[in-house]
Amino acid sequence: MPSARQTASTLQPSAVHYRVEATDINAHLFTVTLTVANPKASQEVSLPVWIPGSYLVREFSKNLQQLKAQQGKRDVTLIQLDKHRWQASCNPAKPLVLTYAVCAYDNSVRTAWLDASRGFFNGTSLCLRVHGAEAQRHTLEIASTPATAKWSVATGLKGVQIDPRGFGMYAAAGYDELVDCPVEMGTFWVGRFTAGGIAHRFVVAGAAPSFDGKRLLADTQKICETAIRFWHSEGKAPFKNYLFMLNAVGDGYGGLEHRNSTALICGRRDLPRMGEARAGDGYNTLLGLISHEYFHTWNVKRLRPSEFTSYDYTRENYTELLWFFEGFTSYYDDLLLRRAGLIDDAAYLKLITKTINQVLQTPGRMVQTVAQASFDAWVKYYRQDENTPNATVSYYTKGSLVALCLDLALRREGKATLDDVMRALWTRCAAGPMQESDLRDVLLELAGRPFDAEIQHWVHSTAELPLAEVLAAHGVALKPETPQWAQRLGIRVAENHSVQIKTVLRGGAAEKAGFAAGDEWLGLVVLGQEWRICKLDDVAFCAGVEHSLTAIVSRDGRLLRLPLELPIAGKTRENGSKKSKTPEPSAPSDTISLTATDTAALGRWLA
Repeated sequence: MPSARQTASTLQPSAVHYRVEATDINAHLFTVTLTVANPKASQEVSLPVWIPGSYLVREFSKNLQQLKAQQGKRDVTLIQLDKHRWQASCNPAKPLVLTYAVCAYDNSVRTAWLDASRGFFNGTSLCLRVHGAEAQRHTLEIASTPATAKWSVATGLKGVQIDPRGFGMYAAAGYDELVDCPVEMGTFWVGRFTAGGIAHRFVVAGAAPSFDGKRLLADTQKICETAIRFWHSEGKAPFKNYLFMLNAVGDGYGGLEHRNSTALICGRRDLPRMGEARAGDGYNTLLGLISHEYFHTWNVKRLRPSEFTSYDYTRENYTELLWFFEGFTSYYDDLLLRRAGLIDDAAYLKLITKTINQVLQTPGRMVQTVAQASFDAWVKYYRQDENTPNATVSYYTKGSLVALCLDLALRREGKATLDDVMRALWTRCAAGPMQESDLRDVLLELAGRPFDAEIQHWVHSTAELPLAEVLAAHGVALKPETPQWAQRLGIRVAENHSVQIKTVLRGGAAEKAGFAAGDEWLGLVVLGQEWRICKLDDVAFCAGVEHSLTAIVSRDGRLLRLPLELPIAGKTRENGSKKSKTPEPSAPSDTISLTATDTAALGRWLA
């Protein structure tokens, strides 16, 4: 393969050029050579602190090392300005060349990875941003090395001069596009299909020999065709091609959306298997993830919060609208599986039941609104600890229930559906930045009345959602169920020869008894007798009909005895000096089930 300099000379020149090599796979090191054609006299470069779609400052610069700069044969002094910015004093008439290494050892969808079997990177982890040149043409050369001689490359970037394995030169209109197209490298499985007239590729790394790629392709094609029809009854999708990159691992789950691709991770056993007539819940979860990230291609990558009109890679980018962009996407990911015929009504109701229970069993829903939770994603949702369920609510799960309530309320009135609202927003906002006021205006226009009161109640307050009411109007009954022991006690645990307390939920029996996160629950004293417990089910076995017990826990090397009153279902709990109408964790309303009562009405909703 020609060198970066030779290749660049035969192609349209770029203002910013990167050459990436997997130079030391055992040390997990990529080497990057960055050439700035026309630097400023005082040229600043920086590495992003976050990646769009994942709302956490991740400090990618911690993995950058051995940064050097040259112009011709002259070394250029670099001054580090802060944790992720550097400045070089340059001759503007000569190209500036920076070289550096990046340690890539995060096997997630958010950063970069390199070992003997696979490479992966997001541009936000490898590509320094050249200040002042962000809107100019960028090129990326992915160079083959002896260690990658049998590998192939997959990326959503436009290939300019590449070999049959995908190594070579790619181009982007600017920095935003460059870093929005991750790169997969290795000996992966590849499949192709067409949906809505658009070419799609699916690459899978790490799959077992039993992997049924044909089934995955067929099911993904149905998802894509359903999503494209959702957004465009006529016309094509807003991208020329699309790439799915899936990393199958021993245990993992997640995805990150991009403008014409997505990076996914799943458990190897969640993939469909050849000869398997019916896939399990893990595969349905994977299909939901695929549906979710694909829907994001429209809802957050193009239609997006006005605060994301132009990304600021140096700091947090705050918005109160993640309940819409993540929550509404979460509503549609499973709904589109149903519309695509990949799950039936019963399976869909089971998925909604799980979501409702997750929200009802989160005390933080009474502390933060879903709009506040969106704004605080940077410090709460993405920095979860033992108190997170008590302090906030997921904008994914509650946001999806807001979408459900809005959709069913619109359908009940008969003038519009949430589908109509989403498409109208796409048109109104020209597939670009939007504000909450746009949603309110579209609802007024399509429904013939304002939905301001509902938005205020469901999004900007901690009031409960009218789930039972709207579901009943569409042939689904919401019924209380007896909660599991963890929820009855108000704890979240791990069970491994003992009960390890992970979270103590606000207002529950465990909190009143004095349990704390990190405790190891070893035993019970019942009627003067001491009993060892290894799992929560042992509590019911040992307690029988008794409600007043003593829990034996280990904390910081000490054994403590905590007076535990087993909760009685339906009892109200005290909230300060007032009695709250919210049931304590033992109450059946914290755990529900859904039952279809009118299949015709349900069918009209789900069709």
